[in-house]
Amino acid sequence: MDEALLRSLTPSVLGILVRRGADFAAAEDAVQDALVEAVRVWPENRPRDPKGWLVTVAWRRFLDATRADTARRRREGRLDEEPAPGPTPTVDDTLQLYFLCGHPSLTPSSAVALTLRAVGGLTTRQIAQAYLVPEATMAQRISRAKRTVSGVRFDRPGDVATVLRVLYLVFNEGYSGDIDLAAEAIRLTRQLAAAVDHPEVAGLLALMLLHHARRAARTAPDGSLVPLAEQDRGRWDTRTIAEGIGILQSALARDRLGEYQAQAAIAALHADALTAEETDWAQIVEWYDELVRLRDSPVVRLNRAVAVGEAHGPRAGLAELAALDASLPRHTAVAAYLHERDGDPATAARLYAEAARTAPNLAERDHLTRQAARLHTRLTG
Repeated sequence: MDEALLRSLTPSVLGILVRRGADFAAAEDAVQDALVEAVRVWPENRPRDPKGWLVTVAWRRFLDATRADTARRRREGRLDEEPAPGPTPTVDDTLQLYFLCGHPSLTPSSAVALTLRAVGGLTTRQIAQAYLVPEATMAQRISRAKRTVSGVRFDRPGDVATVLRVLYLVFNEGYSGDIDLAAEAIRLTRQLAAAVDHPEVAGLLALMLLHHARRAARTAPDGSLVPLAEQDRGRWDTRTIAEGIGILQSALARDRLGEYQAQAAIAALHADALTAEETDWAQIVEWYDELVRLRDSPVVRLNRAVAVGEAHGPRAGLAELAALDASLPRHTAVAAYLHERDGDPATAARLYAEAARTAPNLAERDHLTRQAARLHTRLTG
């Protein structure tokens, strides 16, 4: 069974049903039924036109569901005629589906779930496993999202920025369960880049590729985190880095700088350095200055404080950090790192231990605990 083919056809089949007049929620249910039927039938009797087969089966399932719904009997006259045989439409509604699933009326979590289901072709169970929530919880989230966008028509302009934010959230979830969300986000962003000519779409794709290229080096054999400065750069995927840098350079040449291009430029500078010591921190600070101008946020300024500490010394970094809210996630961990670099292991050990207690995940907590223990051993040994 070619699962990749099914997932790639999902958005276009769904788009055809919606364009024919089906509301989004009912169309999405019908497409999922067609996918289940394809899994059952195709291994022994694969159709010559997989997309046309899916459209036909999904449309019939939609009509069956419509007939069964007494509240919609008035619409049967318009919907009851089977489409004429022949090739499926060449119009690709994938881009509109991105806009629909990233609709501003949806919460970020709902937009992510709906995008993975409707555009990514994942099952509710797969999405639930990836987000480590019960399947029933994810089903409710997707159902609410489908109801929210059911009245939205395809003829409205979409918001690329919202779609990119959704894909960025998917990528940051990384990997859990049997679905690699980072790889899925890259696949969907490639698909979006093929459908829309926008430098920020290219910027996001470059950013994802440059980060994903370092994935193999991010964890030790025992599963513990390996900081960027300590990673074995021989394990970085140089082909993916080259692709990401090439995409970024083309986007920057268009002189329409955006936040994802700026983030990708920072990632590219890390990827260009053969060793941690060769990292061009001064230029990274300059890119963070651009990022602050484009999208000022406490998280961006926190990361900039680290870069300033590397480029101009830990005390300069601590001065930048002092201007930020101490309750900001990872603020204490950054303070610990900068104090250690400033030659104050006692303060650093205390702050590492404090940061471990509020770490957002187990791997980060274990890493910070080990850092605290390492300094404590140095101080008492």
